[in-house]
Amino acid sequence: MQRNNVILASLALAALLGATNTVQAADDKMKAENADMHGIHFDVANGEKIFKNGKGDVPACNSCHGPEGMGDDNLGTPRLAGQEMVFLIKQLEDFAHDRRTDQTMFVMNTNAKGLTPEDRVDVAGYVSQKLHIDMKKLSSLKDLKAAGQTVGSTYLGKAIVLYGAPEKNVPACQSCHQYNGRGAEPIYPQIGLQKYVYLTNQLKHWRDGSRANDPMAQMQHVAQKLSDEDIANVASYLITAPRTTMGNTFVPEQHLPYAYHVPTH
Repeated sequence: MQRNNVILASLALAALLGATNTVQAADDKMKAENADMHGIHFDVANGEKIFKNGKGDVPACNSCHGPEGMGDDNLGTPRLAGQEMVFLIKQLEDFAHDRRTDQTMFVMNTNAKGLTPEDRVDVAGYVSQKLHIDMKKLSSLKDLKAAGQTVGSTYLGKAIVLYGAPEKNVPACQSCHQYNGRGAEPIYPQIGLQKYVYLTNQLKHWRDGSRANDPMAQMQHVAQKLSDEDIANVASYLITAPRTTMGNTFVPEQHLPYAYHVPTH
């Protein structure tokens, strides 16, 4: 009986390891070969060329967003690496058609107009699928504070991100942006592991109405109820908020049902 239990346990472990390897292989194949996301085809080479070298009068994206697309707190630019492709396409289209005004570097409206619709898709696809989050290049509260930035309390920010602020009728950030702001494709972007200065600035723009390209004005309604202290607290937590939950090292797109349905064409 004991020997049978050992055999069964070994078989179960082998099956689990096999499933894990299958997930990883499918995930790696998608990242390495697949140039289609959500039914949208993109040219990886063209996207990479624009990101690194620009096009015509449009400067290289990495000149403001960093060589790996991780953004820059000193410039106030966001992390693009690994951000959701459909969201990025929408932002570029909104810049190109003046539905959103760049209040950071004041260049994105002109830059987006200098690209064709296909270029916008290609560069969005490249930064989303081919660049990855570098955990060593996240915002640092210590560095921000030393530079004179007002920072918040992570534990207070965590409460709003996960549970909201019922006394202000503020919903939890995760109710739309998923756990710890890891994003909910194709509509809600990743706000977790985003740059601190960018997060605080955008929440204030939502609040004062200078940014208004959100679906159903959701972010405007939420931000109007947040104080400067709330915004600093939320951003302080999100900049290093882990994407995975305790006991689960996979993010949703790596789970078995998704991995087994990765397109191969």
